[in-house]
Amino acid sequence: MIVVVQRVREASVVMRDGDDAGERESIGVGVVALIGVETSDTLEEAHWCADKIARLRIFSDDDGKMNRSVIDLLRQGVNVGALVVSQFTLAGDARKGNRPNFMRAATPMIAAPLVEGLARRLEEEHHLPVARGRFGAMMDVALVNDGPVTIVLEKRPQSQSA
Repeated sequence: MIVVVQRVREASVVMRDGDDAGERESIGVGVVALIGVETSDTLEEAHWCADKIARLRIFSDDDGKMNRSVIDLLRQGVNVGALVVSQFTLAGDARKGNRPNFMRAATPMIAAPLVEGLARRLEEEHHLPVARGRFGAMMDVALVNDGPVTIVLEKRPQSQSA
């Protein structure tokens, strides 16, 4: 599983229905997590990524050092959230040629429940409010990256670990 985590001041996703803008989800301060599910990923990788997102110390403390996580802020009463968006293109391989190969990307039947499992873990285990994109939809994602701070997480199944 590949996750791009961005610390944001605000973010939103609009699911498009044809040329019309549809449903909109948004957060204020928090994190955006773009999720790329690979063929061999399981709920174990989704839960590991959710736990890492929640505990990732990317927010500043009183000394200006990145020493607080999104759940630390939540515990301090700060109104924070997470925006989770599936992005299969993260599993694209562009090492050869100019057209990415998406052979590593999981099928929707595998990926959709894992993205939802990650989002639910953030809600149920870490008590974070979670906004979601719609799996498989064309979406417009807008965000104000705070810093900018962007971290890439990768979690491979145990059988594939080096």
